[in-house]
Amino acid sequence: MRGDAVKQGNRKLTHLDAAGQPTMVDVAAKPVSVRSALAASRVRFPAAVAEALRGQGMASAKGPVLDTAIIAGTLAVKRTHELIPFCHPLPIDGCKFTLDWLDARTLGIRCQVRSTHRTGVEMEALTGVSVAALTVYDMCKALSHAIVIGPTRLLGKRGGKRDVGEID
Repeated sequence: MRGDAVKQGNRKLTHLDAAGQPTMVDVAAKPVSVRSALAASRVRFPAAVAEALRGQGMASAKGPVLDTAIIAGTLAVKRTHELIPFCHPLPIDGCKFTLDWLDARTLGIRCQVRSTHRTGVEMEALTGVSVAALTVYDMCKALSHAIVIGPTRLLGKRGGKRDVGEID
């Protein structure tokens, strides 16, 4: 079964060795280059909760929601390798969050990460945006548990073997 999961078409899972065992990818032979990634998530609130948050300047009983989400997301970016087993520790050259209302009930969160290294930063961007969204939920759950997170997805990456999607 594992051997079937290792290869699909011309692609293979990079975190499995030839025997199908989990392994960290050896990036020593890869060239150092500028890598960047952009990930996004959404937090959808019940209408009354969104209205209350806006009326309170996006503050909850726990403090400033957006500022806290940015700080938590940034910390998550820097610690991704501690959370995702096969991620390499990376020097983070840049990390930027944007949080904007997409409509009356939906908060959009974006995380862009940049590093000069041998491996990409997609997981750092996805982890950062996920933790920022979770932080918003945590800070607002006293108002409602009907808050919904998602979708969370990679919008684009640059550097490495191929570029994917778009980055602002």
